[in-house]
Amino acid sequence: MSAGTYTPRPGAAPLPRMIAAQTALETRMLLRNGEQLLLTVIIPTLLLVLFSAVDIVDTGSGASVDFLAPGILALAVMSTAFTGQAIATGFERRYGVLKRLGASPLPRWALMTAKTLSVLVTEVLQVLLLTAIAFALGWSPQGNPLSVLLLLLLGTAAFSGLGLLMAGTLKAEATLAAANLVFLLLLVGGGVIVPLDKFPDAVQSVLGLLPISALSEGLRDVLQHGASMPWGQAGILAVWAVLGLGAAAKFFRWE
Repeated sequence: MSAGTYTPRPGAAPLPRMIAAQTALETRMLLRNGEQLLLTVIIPTLLLVLFSAVDIVDTGSGASVDFLAPGILALAVMSTAFTGQAIATGFERRYGVLKRLGASPLPRWALMTAKTLSVLVTEVLQVLLLTAIAFALGWSPQGNPLSVLLLLLLGTAAFSGLGLLMAGTLKAEATLAAANLVFLLLLVGGGVIVPLDKFPDAVQSVLGLLPISALSEGLRDVLQHGASMPWGQAGILAVWAVLGLGAAAKFFRWE
């Protein structure tokens, strides 16, 4: 046996391994948090089942689930990428977790990458669950899956930027209140359950520029109406993603 076999080799792990480990940790923390589980899984599931089974809102011709499923998928993205991430990151910042992680061998950009990857992993689980429930309720989706994937990725980028911006600039308690309030307001006025054409024309033009409206209407165009790619909604999401991520990168405070 050669000398030095048991000699320690101090140093940071390879960067991909650090990002993968942090991603796994972030994902477990998201899924173990009761409040986040309520936002990301239980509320979207209950809304999908309730409004599909009971004729509460006039969703137009066709089965209610065909209208509701795309909107609920958009809500799931917002609940994870925006609301859940904003609240979790805000309290990590308050308790000094981000400051300590920022001083570790894991670069700050790699930490944010891990957070984004954990959001994507959670969203995959959400989409699989909600899709299975929607199929059980009689959903008949159409359209190109690649268009759906692109819209979901753009929506994730847009909501992640806004969530990180809120978490990095407001106090944790303010982030908690603001993120939940925004969630409720966009749930009602973002075309998730109530069609945008139910609002006055002047209000529709404003609501249509919101990221949740662009995502829900874009997904609906593809999955319900079989559109190839709703470039207008994709463009709105891209603008929100650039603005949100850019502002978060500039104004995010680690302490």
